[in-house]
This record gives sequence, structure tokens and C-alpha cells, in this order.
Amino acid sequence: MQLRLICALLAALLSTITASAGSSPKMKYPGGKYYIYRYTLKDKQGSPYSIEHPSRWLSHRSIERRRKQGLKVDSTDLPVSPKYLKNIEKTASGIAHKKDKKSPADWTIIGTSRWNNTVLVRANDTTLLNQLKELEFIRDSRLVWVSPDSIERGLPKIKVHETWNPWDSVKGEYYGNGKEQIEMLQGHRLHNAGCRGKGITIAVLDGGFQNSDEIPAILHANVIGVKDFVYPAKPELPEAPPRLYRETDHGTKVLSAMVSNEPGVLVGTAPEARYWLIRCEDQQTEQPVEEDYWAMAAEFADSAGVDIINSSLGYNEFDSHLGDYHQRDLNGQKALISRTASMLARKGIIMVCSAGNSGMGPWKKITFPADAHEILTVGALNSDKRNAPFSGVGPTQDGRVKPDVMALGSPASLISGRGTIVRDMGTSFSTPIVCGLMACLWQALPGKSALEIINLVRRTSSSYQEPDNINGFGLPNFWRAYMIGKLEEKVKSEK
Repeated sequence: MQLRLICALLAALLSTITASAGSSPKMKYPGGKYYIYRYTLKDKQGSPYSIEHPSRWLSHRSIERRRKQGLKVDSTDLPVSPKYLKNIEKTASGIAHKKDKKSPADWTIIGTSRWNNTVLVRANDTTLLNQLKELEFIRDSRLVWVSPDSIERGLPKIKVHETWNPWDSVKGEYYGNGKEQIEMLQGHRLHNAGCRGKGITIAVLDGGFQNSDEIPAILHANVIGVKDFVYPAKPELPEAPPRLYRETDHGTKVLSAMVSNEPGVLVGTAPEARYWLIRCEDQQTEQPVEEDYWAMAAEFADSAGVDIINSSLGYNEFDSHLGDYHQRDLNGQKALISRTASMLARKGIIMVCSAGNSGMGPWKKITFPADAHEILTVGALNSDKRNAPFSGVGPTQDGRVKPDVMALGSPASLISGRGTIVRDMGTSFSTPIVCGLMACLWQALPGKSALEIINLVRRTSSSYQEPDNINGFGLPNFWRAYMIGKLEEKVKSEK
């Protein structure tokens, strides 16, 4: 995960903060050893669903988004066959009780992916999991998660600043600390034209949104929902703040780059957009199952009618080397997470993805899913508009230009989980700066499809005629994209 690949200076700073807040003691993993297998099904036979009646599982907004872009619901949109799920449940239950009637194995289906036609099953018995793959409708199986020997306790509650520090304000500057990162992309001109993301819904896929439910500058954001695929809410428990508000502030920083609306302190790139906050990154481990969580999160975003997804997550190496990838796999289809991301434009969704922070390490390249087809992959620049050395490079294994575009990420101005202005480095933070402006551009050009907006941003970027493997198509110019898009609309209407 690219969050972990940060420079030594930031690591030292974070360790200081953690030490001041108190250490997080380890505890044994509850319930003994558990495993998660991903089962890929052969087909979707026996399903009561049909593509002629998508309203049975997709929201009106999701269906309408496809209709506006001339996109049809297809077989990948159909849910996993309930018949097969029942068969898995019946078989697993039979195996569990046959082995030990008094103390049967503990197992559960924890999720499905309709686009990949997969099922995730967790159990504390590998015999049960191995026998499931013998079912005739299962095409493939893979171990994607093993419980750690211990886990970190949740971070202690961090107090939120109710007011800004005196040094957080920038006198006489509307965008405050966000001036450079917005003006570098000509985003302020979009804002001046009245485009601030209104009517566009963005899903932020991340690992946690610490104190986003308490920080005054973020409380004003139009957050319409939250969803956790790592620790799903239990309906039998009383209402409580979701766990995703109590862990890492990585998502808080990402979100703040878009939603902040504090003149003189920090104004984000899309303060009037709607937001879904979705956690799919497990902070305790780094294992292939996080690709499945990501896929489920993306599918949920689709079904909820989201227009744009911001993902500042990236993978290539896992704990105990369980399913590590190779650079030869960077083709947009090999990794499950990339294969899923490559479907998004065909569902009418714009995906804005971080390139990854592996530029100074042995990997050097973009991480997964930054290699996906028909998405916008974002690298990081410094204030001199030069690429940050940590920013992952391209191209993809099949020769496509990556990253697509660049934005300020060394450093970017953000709001921390403490509610204070910070400057942090990473493609994680250049990505939402671009993502918010994509929302503003789409607001201005609602007649264009997701793929048309992506291509418009590419061809109006600074190096479109001479792209390279470091900066891609270069620095986006959102005002140029707006003007050309408006001209294209005019020409189209006159025909």
C-alpha cells in the first residue's frame, strides 16, 4: 500500500506524533487462526435477476447515469447467483457439522463481487475451505487472507482543534493554503465560472477518515453516507460512530483536499459535491483480500449512483509475499483490483487513481490499480512543477502512457485528523486535487460521458503531444478543458 512508502522525514514526524499520543499495544488475534478464500464462479446460472430489470439491485441514479451516457447494463452487472450461494452455504454447513457436531467450524460468506463473479468465504478450518473448491460451479479458488498473530489496538482518541491555529490563515488569500495546488491546474477559473462540483457524487475509497465526523471544516461537507467493507457494521449493535472515523487520518487528508471551504485557510477543489466515504483498506495487514474489499467498494459506489471514484490506494507486495505481483502484470487486467477499475468507465464512472509512491524504491513503477484501462492516474509534482522523486512511473506493460497527469503532491496542503493544516507528500494527495476538479468540469459539461471527460483532460494537458513515462500527458489545464468542451458542445448543437 502506497501509504506506507513515505520519505524518512515524514516517518520521523509520524513516529513523534504517535509517541506523544501513546503507543498502541498488540493483542492476540481473537478467535484463533482464520483464513479467507476467494472463489471464482463459472457462470451466473440459476439467477432470478435479469438485465431487463436492473432496478431490482441498482439504484435509480446508477441506472440513470448509464442511460445518460448511452451505456447498457450487461451480464457483469448481474449479482452473483443466489442458487450458488445457497449451495456454498449448505455444503459449508454440512462439512462443519460433520467434522465436529458439538463444536463445528466457524465460517461465513463475507462478500461477493458481481463484476468478477467471485465469493469470499472466511473460516477457521482449511479443510472446509479446500473442499468448497470441489463444487462443480467453482472455476478457481485462491487463499487471499490469513489472520495475523496479533493486531494493534485502535489508536487513542485524538482531540480535534475547534479553531484554526494563528499560523493556519493566509491573510488576503481566498484559497488560503490551497492557492498553489488549485491555481497550478487553473481550477480557480472553473470555480469563478460557478463550477464547484454541485450535483456530482464522489466516492472516496480509503483506509480511514479519522475525526471527519468532528472536524468543523469537514463537518460542513455534504457527506451523504459511509460504508465499511473491512469491519462492516453489525445491525444488532446500537448506533455508534463508524469505526472508519477512529483510525488513520489518511482519508481525512484526502477528503479535505476536495471538501474544505474555509476562505483564507483552505478551500478544496470541489466543496459543493456530494460524498460517500468508503473504507476498503485494512490497516492491520497487507493481503490480497484488500483487492476484493476494493472491488466490493467500487461496485457499491456504482449501485449507489456515484459519478466519480477517488482511490489513493495502491498494491504490489503483500505480507509473507502472499500473491505478490510482478511488473509484467501491469497490463490493467492481471490484478483483480485493476480488472475491476478497468470496468468503471463502461459503467459511466470516472476513476481518479494515485500513481503510487514507489519511485524511489526497487519497484519504481506505478502500483495496482493505477495500470487500469480508461481511468485517470495521477502522479505528484513539487512547487517547481517537477516530478516528485517518489512518484511512480510508467508505462504499463502493454505500452500505455502512465501516469496520465500530474498535480502538486510534494507537498500538498491538507487537514489532518487533528483538524489542523498540514503539508503532506504523496500521490495520495495530488489525486484528490485532480479528482475534485474533474467533478467541477463534469458539472460544467454534463452531456459528456465519463470516458469523454477523461480524454478531454488528457488532450488539454501540457504534454499531450509528447507524453513520457514520468509525467504522462503533463499538467492538466482545467480551464482549457472547460473552454474546449464548451466549444465542442456548441458545435454539436449547431449540427
